Amino acid sequence: MANMLPRERQLAVLAALIDGNSERATERMTGVQQKTIGRFALRIGKAAQSLHNTMAHDLSCSLIESDEVWTFVKEKQARVTAEENAAGLGEAYTFTALAMPSRYVVTWYVGKRDEVSAGTFIADLRARLVVMPSLTSDGFPAYPGSVGSSFGPGVDFAQVIKHFTRNGRRDDDHRYEPPRNPFRTKRVVFGAPNIDVATTAHVERNNGTMRHHIGRMRRLCYAFSKNVEHHKSAVSLAYTYFNLCHIVKTTRVTPAMSVGVANHVWELPELLEALLSVPETAAPNRKPLAPRKPEGTARELPGGRGFLRVVQGGAAPSPPSAPAPPPSPPKPAAPSSAAPDAVRPAGPPGQLDLLTWRPRPRVPVQLPLFGELEPE
Repeated sequence: MANMLPRERQLAVLAALIDGNSERATERMTGVQQKTIGRFALRIGKAAQSLHNTMAHDLSCSLIESDEVWTFVKEKQARVTAEENAAGLGEAYTFTALAMPSRYVVTWYVGKRDEVSAGTFIADLRARLVVMPSLTSDGFPAYPGSVGSSFGPGVDFAQVIKHFTRNGRRDDDHRYEPPRNPFRTKRVVFGAPNIDVATTAHVERNNGTMRHHIGRMRRLCYAFSKNVEHHKSAVSLAYTYFNLCHIVKTTRVTPAMSVGVANHVWELPELLEALLSVPETAAPNRKPLAPRKPEGTARELPGGRGFLRVVQGGAAPSPPSAPAPPPSPPKPAAPSSAAPDAVRPAGPPGQLDLLTWRPRPRVPVQLPLFGELEPE
């Protein structure tokens, strides 16, 4: 009992951690010893993942963006050994799935930027949904295989690929300030997504917000993580706080309220009570996916088999136009009592004007090669 922090101190530590402060800064602000803060942060961070598992399931999010946030644990990747890399040290990417337009973080996963981490992340995303989404990601090559194995080829999946070049050559060190003569290309991987609205801009904006709430993810500072479990706990705590307590300016409610998993804005005392009392909960199991109701012109197929919708493609061929009516023949010249020579073409005797129509003479005329025109 003597080692239990008072509730006011616990709230002060929680408020300092979710504002992105390091453990040493939190110690100076609250007067709580650093090791105590570390143990408390690890406990509520693991509880945050369980709290998220109890709430984030059976979701009907139809538009999802995914991206990865780079950081490192203990030291940069170039300095870690093979054993340390296997233990999770070095580069630690946070895979994030953001639902739009609610900004709800459906799931996250901390690991290496490889096929194993991408497959685990997409499988967890699939288990939390009950509606087939339209998914957009960056150009990470491991996504198509992971999305195909978890969602199948019926998902609408597109990738937004950024090309970082400098003087025609790729710049490998583009994490801090990429050279911005970029061009973005979009490509359809599965299904028929709306390529005009496919983007990762919102999840990239969310990455910047989370770097503020998670001090361990900031660049070029000494607040990086030294332990993998502490890093994962800090990430879980920050994303859970963002979903339940952060009010989005565009929607004026929290992301959890937008998707229907909460009916009010959570305050810090309520969040702390939930974190200290939630039981350990595993991730949900996958359930069948219902087809997503498309936007725009669509017709539902019988038996709940999906929708028949209009897909933007090439220009349809125009129907053949009706043939133009034949030109009406010119009216014959009115008969006159003039001599036959009056209807003969004017001009030089040896040349004909083929572009001017003239009525046929009543008297047959033979055109000689030489000399004057004479009737037969």
